[in-house]
Amino acid sequence: MPDLSGLVFLVLDTDTASLNSIGRLLRSRHARVHLTNDVSRAVELLSSARHLDAILASIDLIDERLIEAVSELKGRYPRAGFYVLTEEDYRSVDTSHEPARLIVDGYIKKPVDAECIAELIHSGRRGECTSLTVVDPLVEKFKPYILFRSPVMRRSLAHLPQIARSDETVLITGETGTGKEIVARAIHVMSRRAAGPFVPINCGAIPEGLIEGELFGHEKGAFTGATKTRRGRFEAADHGTLFLDEIGEMPLNLQVRLLRVLEDRRLYRVGGEIPVSVDVRVIAASNVDLNKAVEDRLFRRDLYYRLNILRIHLPPLRERREDISLLAVHFLERTFSEMRWPRPFPTLSPESIRLLESHPWRGNVRELRNVMTRVAVLLPKGTEVIQPSHILPHLEPVEAEAPLPHKGSEGVFIPLGTSLREVEEILIKETLRHTNGNKSKASSMLGISTRTLRRKLKNRTF
Repeated sequence: MPDLSGLVFLVLDTDTASLNSIGRLLRSRHARVHLTNDVSRAVELLSSARHLDAILASIDLIDERLIEAVSELKGRYPRAGFYVLTEEDYRSVDTSHEPARLIVDGYIKKPVDAECIAELIHSGRRGECTSLTVVDPLVEKFKPYILFRSPVMRRSLAHLPQIARSDETVLITGETGTGKEIVARAIHVMSRRAAGPFVPINCGAIPEGLIEGELFGHEKGAFTGATKTRRGRFEAADHGTLFLDEIGEMPLNLQVRLLRVLEDRRLYRVGGEIPVSVDVRVIAASNVDLNKAVEDRLFRRDLYYRLNILRIHLPPLRERREDISLLAVHFLERTFSEMRWPRPFPTLSPESIRLLESHPWRGNVRELRNVMTRVAVLLPKGTEVIQPSHILPHLEPVEAEAPLPHKGSEGVFIPLGTSLREVEEILIKETLRHTNGNKSKASSMLGISTRTLRRKLKNRTF
């Protein structure tokens, strides 16, 4: 007999006999149960609840008020399950209502099976019980890797399972901190190459003189200090996946070699004369516009088209507000668990959720993770509800938009008829003069990376 001790349920059903039957069933398994046949009463209970593990609601009682109340509750307790009680098979139920699809975790066909609910709650393996089927398999499939419930994220990842099953090259785009490497790992784990290695390399973090050897390896004696043959990342990823992060920062001369390896599936180590065959799937990622990089002659057009076969664009966190509270609580609970904080863990107040959802999160999910980790680590012992005062000290200050230049501001005169190439040279030259030759400051003012600035300087005559 399944034991539901300590679990709290809210059951909402118009059928009094069914409502009482479910209540008796759950209580016989030692669960705490709130029963009601009134939506207004259910909304009151949801608004004042200190904790709920699951809400079971009859499909004919689901309306805008209930959806809003459940959404707010899930902001405080993202692990709370919301299940629809139905007499029908779930396939015959209309799920086109988008707000409902975002919060409903699944359907439970009457009569309710307590054993199924116990397994569901204790194991978290939603969808494995015969009486319950998950509403959105896409969201469920990615839960071990990516947490989301927003429509924009669902659209971005809609074709990820098919992409994973393919063996074609993938290009993942999005701002820094949006989770490009996590998506790449999910593709690898869901692919036929899952048993092979997943090898990441950040093309922007390795000095230009070393990245060739890192990618392709070198032969003994290829250069001073090469005392033995060394395999590169391509060979290390054989029969697996190679993740090339910040591909837009790869030097042009290496882009030619990469293109050749992608086409021939063979490579030459630095200093080597014998080709080495590799069976590698390449996933590339970029936080810069590669189309623009191609136009600026900083990225090869042929390589861009070779990488851009299957594409996934990850939206910034500010465009997926529905995911912020879900992710925030996930990061909090993960940190509390690591700290062995006693359960139940502190929850976020509604004001804290509104604060988090209004923040711009320029660092995206990575910034949110860091903030919530700091909040959890520094939270005073005995705190039950996390208030805005606990979060505000850890948020980056929101800077006002830079004012437009006004008369008297330093500027550059560019005559009509000047070519774009000449305009770029003038701007770079004058910006460097303004920063007294400081390339870091100049690249920041120009909105490009320092490495990109160096390449532009290398290709110019000034």
